[in-house]
Formats: sequence, C-alpha cells, structure tokens
Amino acid sequence: MQKIAILYDASQAILSTFDLDEVLNRILTIIRDFFQLQNGAVLLMDKSGQELQVRAHLGRSNLDVGYRIPKGKGLTWAAAEIKRPVYAPDVSKDPRYLRRVDETRSEVAIPLMVRDEVVGVLDFQSDQLDYFDLEKIDLLTLFSTQASMALENARLYSAERRRTKQLEAINAVAKKTTRVLDLDELLTVVCRLLMDLFGIDHAAVLLAEGDSLRVRAHEGRLTANLTMGEILSPGSGLAARSLASGRSVIENDVKTVDGYIAGFAETQSEMCVPLVIFGEKLGVLALDSARKNAFDNDDVQPLESVADICAAAIQNAHNFDRMKQLAYVDGLTGIHNRRFFEMRIVEELERAGRFQGRMSVIMVDIDHFKKMNDEFGHLLGDEMLRSVSTILKQQLRKMDMVCRYGGDEFAIVVPETTGESAVRVAEKLRRQVETHFFPGVPRPVTISCGVADYPAHGVTRDEVVAAADAALYQAKQLGRNKVASADMKKEYSASR
Repeated sequence: MQKIAILYDASQAILSTFDLDEVLNRILTIIRDFFQLQNGAVLLMDKSGQELQVRAHLGRSNLDVGYRIPKGKGLTWAAAEIKRPVYAPDVSKDPRYLRRVDETRSEVAIPLMVRDEVVGVLDFQSDQLDYFDLEKIDLLTLFSTQASMALENARLYSAERRRTKQLEAINAVAKKTTRVLDLDELLTVVCRLLMDLFGIDHAAVLLAEGDSLRVRAHEGRLTANLTMGEILSPGSGLAARSLASGRSVIENDVKTVDGYIAGFAETQSEMCVPLVIFGEKLGVLALDSARKNAFDNDDVQPLESVADICAAAIQNAHNFDRMKQLAYVDGLTGIHNRRFFEMRIVEELERAGRFQGRMSVIMVDIDHFKKMNDEFGHLLGDEMLRSVSTILKQQLRKMDMVCRYGGDEFAIVVPETTGESAVRVAEKLRRQVETHFFPGVPRPVTISCGVADYPAHGVTRDEVVAAADAALYQAKQLGRNKVASADMKKEYSASR
C-alpha cells in the first residue's frame, strides 16, 4: 500500500503539466527513480493507427527516438492489439521480440489506454532474465493509467493550441490576401503564408485552364520536379483528383499511390485543397511535406477555410486584372490604347537602357482618313479603323506592341529591332494595308509610317516619339503611302 501511495504522489507530477515533452520527461523520471529501471521507452500511436513511434526513451532502449514499429511487429504491438500487458521473461524464446540491444534478456510492454482506445505503449527491458515479477508489472500497469491520462491531457491541450493557431492563421491569411490585387504577387503571398503558418515544407498554387492545371506559384524547401508555368496533363495527379471531385485529398504516404506525380522530389505526404467560389473551380492548393503522415482530418477544415479566402482573393485579382485590361484597351478597335502605350514605352526604354538593348517606334497614320470619313460616313470610318488595327496586329510579333494613339494614328513599339530592319517592318505593314480590300470603300486605303530608333534618335520617351512623329510628317510631305526613317533620305514609295 505504501508503494501505491508513493506511486500515486509521483504520478500526480505528470498530471500537473500539459506540455507533451514535459509529460514524457516526467514519465521517464518516474520509471527511473521509482521503478529503478534503466532501459525503457514511451511509444505513441500515429494518426493512421498503423504504426507506433518512439517519442522518448531511457538508457539503452531497444528503440531510438523516432523509430517506428509497423502494425503487428514486436511485443509492443502485441500489447496494443490485446490491450493488456505482454511479458517475455526470456526474449530469446519469444518470436515476437524485436532484437535491437544484445544485452536485453527480458521485456514487458504495457498499453497506454484512454477509455477503450490504445494511444501508445510503455516498453521496458532488463539485462536480467525474468526481471519483472507480477507485483512490478501490476504497479507499472497502474502507473500506465496515470501516464495515459497525462498524455491525453497533453494531446487535448496541444490540439486546442493548434486550433487557436489555425484560427489565427486563417485570420492572417484573410488580412493579407485582401490587400493584394496583383495576381502573381497574391499567389506568392499565399504560398509563403501557408508555409509559415501551417508548418509545411512546400506550397503550390495551380490554377485551372480548361481541364488542365497550370503551376502558377510555389514556395518552399523541397526540390521542384516541375517548372513555373508548366501545364499538368488533364486528370493526372492528386491535384487533378481534388479539382475534379471538388474535395480535399490527403495522401500520407505518396509512394503507395498509383499514378502519383511527384511535383517535389522529397515529398512523403501531400494534401490538395480545391479553390472553389460560387461553384466555379479556380484551381488547387497543393501542400507537401517531407514527412509521412503529416496531415490528418483535423487539417481539412482550417485549410479549406484558407482555400475559400484564397479563392475569393484570386477571383478579386482576376476581376481587377480584367478591369485593368479594359482600362488599357481601345473600345473601338480592341487594341491597346494610348494610356497603355505611355506606360509600356517607358518600361521598354528602361529595359533597353538597363540591358544595353535596342528598340524602334513606328508612328502610323491613315492617309486622308478625315476626308474619307466625311465622304463615306462614320460607320464605314469606324470599320476602316478596326480593319487597319487588325492588319497591324496580325503582321507584328507577339513581343511587338501596337496601340491606337489617337484618331486615325497608331503607335507601334518594336523591341530588339532598329535601322533597316525596323524600316522593313514598317514597309511590310504599309504594303499589307495598301493591298487589303476594304468593303464599301471605292478606292485604296493607305498609310504613312515614320520610324525612329533607340538610342540613335533619342533616349527618352519624348525624344524617340518626337523623332518618329517627325519621320511620319516627312512621309506625308513626300506624298503619303510611304515609310520614312528619322535619319534616312531614301523613301520607300508605293511603286516598290
């Protein structure tokens, strides 16, 4: 009775803290000081219920911290499965014994129980045969009850703290994402927040494009097997499964998943959460960990809340981007407007100056447009502007930029092209307009072009545009339907 009283007093010490590491430390202290045991370990059941993991050990334990025992192996799992202590007085004669330390002669495993659920196992070894008598095993079993309560209290406390942190994380995501309207910046912010707030190793955002997903952002510590902007094949991988079902997908051992596509080399666990707003599937958040069993069902609700916030922010960014595009598009012709030109030419000049590049500006004007507009009517004049805009856009490269500068005048920025090459571009445009059939217009429609180069004809926006304007004026003075360069005397006439 005195031993039980002393054990009870010692056990209260482990119930006086809610920190898991402190609970484990106190359990080992009692094992050493009260039971005079030098070798032992505390194993806890993992989330899947398929493995016991060593969380703390004393002396020359058979098992090191972090060591995992798969279901059905060893005396520890035997105790867990029958929910009673298992004793091997001579381990050499027990086929269930996992040999880890040569000196071990006897071993006892006692399940840690909360209600009727096994949460772990206490495992003790001795270098003496039949060291554990019935009284010692009974006292250890009594102690395991107190240890189980302490571990469960620590788990509940940890879960509550985790829940509080998750709520704080959700609030942080909401605050930060609502302030960002640029899509690329937003997606980077989302990845970094997920990394920092949810303790994962890598985060990626994949946005839907039809039936496919495109990698739009990723941040983390793992080695990427995919590239930014890469399109994933329709229906392949966990992300596609999550998008198709509209539900979160958790795989805690990706190596066992048929057809798994490894986005990151070290991934052991992955969780994919769909981005959905008003029934529209925008994409998927992919969260990767280098640990097995990194995710559980408790992660689903908070991360789905984060995904909902992110989906709304992405939708806002899309809407902002569309509005921004509309602000830079000419309503009549559908090409960029002068506002866009003024913004982009400054960017191109800065880029060319920074990297010692080159570029040209071509100013284009429809010949006698006002006269034809008055003669044939504004509707036909509008159609003429749309047709010329289409011709110019179709004949230029994707990297080139054509804008409606105002009225019947167009401005074109041609990066990495100067001199004779830029003049040839302008000449090609002139010929295409001249030979184009404009329905309802009884005579040919022509254009005049002026070409100026950076840095030959100026280094600022005003200098280059003024030089191109002067060349355009020269082309008109020479009879229209011509191309003139800011430093060329030779004219390219319609006869060519």
